[in-house]
Amino acid sequence: MNEEHLFEEISTAVVDMEDELVEKLCKESLTFSIPAEKTITRGLLSGMNKVGQLYEEHEYFLPEVLTCSDTLNIGLDILRPHIKTEITDNPIKAVIGVVEGDTHDIGKNLVKIMTESAGIEVHDLGRDVPLERFIAAAEETKADFICMSTLMTTTMMGMKTVIDMLKKKNIRNKYKVMVGGGPISQKFADEIGADAYAVDANSAVKKMKVIAANN
Repeated sequence: MNEEHLFEEISTAVVDMEDELVEKLCKESLTFSIPAEKTITRGLLSGMNKVGQLYEEHEYFLPEVLTCSDTLNIGLDILRPHIKTEITDNPIKAVIGVVEGDTHDIGKNLVKIMTESAGIEVHDLGRDVPLERFIAAAEETKADFICMSTLMTTTMMGMKTVIDMLKKKNIRNKYKVMVGGGPISQKFADEIGADAYAVDANSAVKKMKVIAANN
């Protein structure tokens, strides 16, 4: 089986909620010495992106999405120990969390995994995070980035509230604010004054490194 076929098989298995098949295929990828990061991105995340699309098209509903995320986690548990972590003397620091009112943390967890593997120091605040907590944690950890995600339209304006609070405290320029999640777009990020929008975990890592390098 070549790499592309293996990734497609893993992706489809995530969509079909095939726990045992995902476990088998992820272990198989390691025997082929395929980098864990590549299998996560091209296989597992590809599958979850398709799940997200099915959710938007009302073919899958929340119970299916949650079951697919359980299948995804089985693969992640196998691959995570094999992720090669970059080591840097002066790591980029970020606080990350799902905004208040939202408990969907699949995307946030994927960003956390990929950013940590890229050598970024991540402080995970979890889900349903009180908005003031993002700022307090950034101050406590001397973070470079405040990263917020949400899967719900009803909570996305919380991101703007955090940015407004930073302005009110006169510390807006201390932090780069990155936003992402199902209903979030570049247009929304621009409207609320965020510094960056990430469409997925890989994009988040790349943008954080570019922004940090230019500051």
